[in-house]
Amino acid sequence: MRNLLEVNDLEVAYALSQVVFKVGFNIAPGEAITLIGRNGMGKTTTLSTVIGWLPALRGDIVFKGKNIGRAPAYDRALDGISIVPEGRQIFPTLTVKENLVATARRRKGAPSNWDLDSIYQLFPRLKERECNLGNQLSGGEQQMLAIGRALMTNPALLILDEATEGLAPLIRAEIWDCLKAIRNTGLSLIVVDKHIGPMLEFADRHYIIEKGRTVWTGASSELASRPELLEQYVGL
Repeated sequence: MRNLLEVNDLEVAYALSQVVFKVGFNIAPGEAITLIGRNGMGKTTTLSTVIGWLPALRGDIVFKGKNIGRAPAYDRALDGISIVPEGRQIFPTLTVKENLVATARRRKGAPSNWDLDSIYQLFPRLKERECNLGNQLSGGEQQMLAIGRALMTNPALLILDEATEGLAPLIRAEIWDCLKAIRNTGLSLIVVDKHIGPMLEFADRHYIIEKGRTVWTGASSELASRPELLEQYVGL
């Protein structure tokens, strides 16, 4: 099956400082992959370039068979790429419901049809806090809201940068359970997170990023059998 997204030889710089060198990965429809590496290795920069927040110096970003490397961010969103950004970035002075409907969009051919009812079914706590402002939510509730808001665009590809950062263990486990349910709908996911164990259970394949380069890729079973890779590139 044709890949949903292909990133080839991606290079990115901030002003005169190049930080991404020849990063490459791909994801098929319905697949879940991760980008793994220490802080500062280029994972967030890579994702920001994929969604159009940063320009690429060189390389190709192909989504649904079309090179989108020069397309503006809003066109990539309209094509079906959605992100749950690091830091959540919900609207603090809008209610939970307003946050969810602000970017809602039905999309022909989307893997599933997300609306308010399905988001509240996935995250019952958001229904309970429907009228609360974004800045009145706990960190876990804000992350649920950020995921729900991204799903309301009915994307073909959902990207989560630091999916469970700063969350208590019980809330982290709840988020991972919800991500598994999301994946079961047929949605493709790219996940960045510091907690390797849940990602090994969740994802099909993993890409290790070191100093702005893709240095290893393989399935969960391969990565689990090679702890020296995690020790070398992640510090576990």
